[in-house]
Amino acid sequence: MSGAWCVLFLGGWLVWSGGAGGPGAVIRIDLGTIDWAVSAALNESDVLQKVAGEATKKKPNAKAFKGFSGLKVKDLRPPVISLSLSPGSGLFMAVLVRITIAGKSFIGGTMEMALAANLTASSRLGQDPAGSPRLSPTSCHVALVSVKTNLPSSMLPKVMSKFLDSTLQKVLPGLLCPAVDAVLNLVNAKFTTMTAEMPLGTAGTLQYALLAPPVTSDAFIELGLKTVLHREGKEVGLLTAQPALAPLPPKRDAATQLILSADFLSAALSVLQASVNPEISNTTVLGLPLLVTTTLGALIPEISTVLPPSQLLVIEMREAKAPVVTITPEQSFVQLFSTAEFWVSPSDSAPESLFVLDVHSDLEVQFAVAEEGLRLCLALQSLSRVALASSSLGTFDELLLEGALADVLRVAYVPSMNRVLRGGVPLPDLLGIAYGRASVSGAENALVLGVPVAEP
Repeated sequence: MSGAWCVLFLGGWLVWSGGAGGPGAVIRIDLGTIDWAVSAALNESDVLQKVAGEATKKKPNAKAFKGFSGLKVKDLRPPVISLSLSPGSGLFMAVLVRITIAGKSFIGGTMEMALAANLTASSRLGQDPAGSPRLSPTSCHVALVSVKTNLPSSMLPKVMSKFLDSTLQKVLPGLLCPAVDAVLNLVNAKFTTMTAEMPLGTAGTLQYALLAPPVTSDAFIELGLKTVLHREGKEVGLLTAQPALAPLPPKRDAATQLILSADFLSAALSVLQASVNPEISNTTVLGLPLLVTTTLGALIPEISTVLPPSQLLVIEMREAKAPVVTITPEQSFVQLFSTAEFWVSPSDSAPESLFVLDVHSDLEVQFAVAEEGLRLCLALQSLSRVALASSSLGTFDELLLEGALADVLRVAYVPSMNRVLRGGVPLPDLLGIAYGRASVSGAENALVLGVPVAEP
């Protein structure tokens, strides 16, 4: 099919407002993407044949084809579609429909009519109560272009003139316009999947929804999305300290563009962090220096005399506040704000807390798309802060632990996070967009995924 039915029916008067703090994500849907989605919907359904068949059935108060009985659609060719997108108002389509209708003629015998008609239709793209895009038809007009019959040529002038005037011009809209509604319903079903709640790690969920009605430009349809995150049943808000998505990076290529704010990615990483095992010990991680009190006492001589000898240590990592993801066109990195609590774990008694460190970590982050989700991979660069928050052993020079703690994080904690991050951040499930083919690049304060238009 040349062009997609549904793209042609899109439209609407659209006003966008980012709301407080702006959207967590923005998706710019290329017309080619909608074209592909509609073609896929039509291939999955025989909607055009069903509509054509339904239109020829006898119905109460329906306009009849004068001079015909036993009417049926004999042939319905793929429509030839052209479209244009009107900024601020929506989409306009023109479709050349070619259809052959057969039935018994009033003069006897089987009569066939090969019709060509121009269908023009528009629709409004709005927002339903659940936060999904929704298409509503606004107009549909049909104009007859030509008609050819198998009637004898001697009968054509009188019969055809009356037929065109009194029948076809009145009946064709009822025959063809229901296809507009049918295709819109198919596409609306593909829109509703966007708002489904999806798991994010083992402790959270993510849901996308429209923040405001969509906006139509001369090249694409733009959806500002709110990103609703829950962690262990409680909603996680986006950071108000992060700058909003403004200005958005330009869209130049023929591709659908998904823009994820650094603010949203920070909140998503916070939710995923809750799925990371916070306890580090020699029994859970191989390759670490021996985590025992004797090793700790060797690093900090002033506390060696008060530590119990040769007892196993457990380091418990906890998030102190939400991570901060920073993205620029050149690089991306993450700041983690954690506490590291050191416990002694005697074999014959309950664990005892020794001290708590306030730890700020700087990590490089790499982004990739796999299995229709966004994967993050972290690599520890340095510890920007190591400070004693509390201690049952008295004060000591905590900086002496910095190198050993960095090794522990690099060997144990960061790999544990990366295993969780391999599950990915779910991306908006919209019109069957195949994110696995996306290119990934950084912009100011945002990550940009460019998804090329699929072949119909």
